[in-house]
Amino acid sequence: MSLRRTMNARRAAAIWCALAMAALAVFVASLATGSVPVTLGQALHALVPATSSTPNANDMASEIVRTLRLPRALGGFACGALLALAGALLQVLLRNPLAEPYVLGVSGGAAAFALVAMIAGAAWWAVQASACAGAFVSILLVLGLARRELWRGEPQDSSPRLLLTGAVTAAGWGALITLVLTLAPEASLRGMLFWLTGDLNGAGMPWPALIALALVLVFGVSAAPRLNVLLRGDAAAQALGVPVLRLRVGVYLAASLAAAAAVTTGGTIGFVGLVVPHMLRLAFGNDQRMLVPAAALAGGLAVMGADLVARTVAAPTQLPVGVVTALAGVPVFLWMLLKRRTP
Repeated sequence: MSLRRTMNARRAAAIWCALAMAALAVFVASLATGSVPVTLGQALHALVPATSSTPNANDMASEIVRTLRLPRALGGFACGALLALAGALLQVLLRNPLAEPYVLGVSGGAAAFALVAMIAGAAWWAVQASACAGAFVSILLVLGLARRELWRGEPQDSSPRLLLTGAVTAAGWGALITLVLTLAPEASLRGMLFWLTGDLNGAGMPWPALIALALVLVFGVSAAPRLNVLLRGDAAAQALGVPVLRLRVGVYLAASLAAAAAVTTGGTIGFVGLVVPHMLRLAFGNDQRMLVPAAALAGGLAVMGADLVARTVAAPTQLPVGVVTALAGVPVFLWMLLKRRTP
């Protein structure tokens, strides 16, 4: 048994290292690539704190990297990691392989509030604050409507009812979003559509998303052994001493926080939370102790790569990041369904 645990630990560490190296490579490429050419040396030099003894510390290349590309790369990594983590957690909570971060209506609430702020001509920080407020209103709304399933414990019915509650809430937010877009002035529509499809142009302050990522990752890693037991069913988990109700509420809140932070930072970037956990599960298995950290690394890698493509494929025009993730996610997901009908 100890030998098997050692082999599993080594395998998980190898997976994490490979994903981390790939994410680091894409991160460096994101700093060096764009409409303004920056060499790899200049990009790495820009990361060194400026001092009086470092020549050319304030040149144009360093300024571009520090003020534009570095926050965008960090924001992209945080958004992708948060979305993949939220997807992995919700797929365990709902025991549904099609669950994804936006299934409980978090993105709808954030989008509705953000679009209203855009119509009002608010500054970008106010738009992000409004999106955050809308996401948490949606979280509280679903939590209140599904309190019986989450708090009082109806193990056999809680997942479908929670899923239906989220779906109905998301539909309501979708109707409100359509109404806002219909009434919006034409001058504001382009920015609204970019935000709705995922846009990292405003990711100038990625630190809230990075802090949320650290909190959700700590929770996910610490809860991973109990999540493995929860996959066997609520009754089996309770029989093995797992506090099912408390764990379910914690998973819901952690996944909702992750989705809210991601939407607030980069808009509604689709398919990452659905496809990334699926790919990892098909490739490496469904052990949550391995899957949770791997999902964070792979999700961050996916969104950073998509943002790199969005900035360069039609430069100097920038594409919405969500368009790139959807164009890549649809064929990948269909391929996974053809390869294995019940992942």
